[in-house]
Amino acid sequence: MADSTEGHTCVQYLHLLVLAPIALVAGLVIHSFIISTNVTDWWKGRSVTPVDHIVTSLGISRMCAQCANTLYFFMDIFSLSRLNSHVTLVIIGSVYDLFSHADIWLTSLLSIVFCLKISNFRTRLFLYLRGMIAHRTVYLIGASVFFSTVNSMLTFLISITKVSNGATHNTTIKNLSPDCMHTNSIYHAATGAIFPFLFSCISSVLLFTSLYHHITKMKMSSNLSISLETYYSALKLVFFTFLYNTIYFISYTAGPILYYFYCVHPDWLFIVLDFIPVLHSSYLIYRTAKLRSQMSNVLQNVTDFLFQRKDKETRENIEVVVL
Repeated sequence: MADSTEGHTCVQYLHLLVLAPIALVAGLVIHSFIISTNVTDWWKGRSVTPVDHIVTSLGISRMCAQCANTLYFFMDIFSLSRLNSHVTLVIIGSVYDLFSHADIWLTSLLSIVFCLKISNFRTRLFLYLRGMIAHRTVYLIGASVFFSTVNSMLTFLISITKVSNGATHNTTIKNLSPDCMHTNSIYHAATGAIFPFLFSCISSVLLFTSLYHHITKMKMSSNLSISLETYYSALKLVFFTFLYNTIYFISYTAGPILYYFYCVHPDWLFIVLDFIPVLHSSYLIYRTAKLRSQMSNVLQNVTDFLFQRKDKETRENIEVVVL
């Protein structure tokens, strides 16, 4: 009977079981590339900007979050019938919360840095913040990780207490039971996503407004030789960063809200939350000249290796035929 149930589960989640490893492998490749490139530059004594620090930290948090999320996904499907699996799920879920919250805060910090670096506001507060963040990026990254750790630890203690007291559901996450309505799910969404999302929205709106007014002034200028391509490129960066923050915020908060009100958590959200950061990291590689150049070199080396191997096999086959 158990084998029949497990087989039915495999068939039911077959498409997700295929997509989850694909998303994991893609994420590990993209994020490890970003990390290795920036760490290598730092190790060799090359210049590393505040944006490089944030992007590297984003790569680390996203890679760890994706590994925890994928592990949680498989545990959620196959191991929810035992009590000790509830404890394991709480631990893995807390690890995922830690790194996903760090991802959200670091993405918000990246939006703020873009705003301060690119926009042309000249107020005293703005100039102070620009200088302060430029020299304290590492501390702000540490603060983001600290907030994420505190939040995940609090929710972990709440969840593990409920599991230990037997207050959680004892079947599957799909079963509609009053015991599965945890208030800390809404707490996760509120403290872990809403506030950094608001910060990123404010910084994106300010930066977009600054760029729009600057482009308008330049169009009205008599100097027609000025190229606006750089400014349009910056607008695209602002738009896609804001789009990523919005989609990730909706996907991240949809799970806890649905779980709180309906005691269900769509499993496809696990895959969505894996793919979205991969797409954003890929876009960051495309938009960053250093990362784009390095990726081009890597792809060129891989292509040369494959063609050399193919040519070698062709020559060996010809030699065999001649002999």
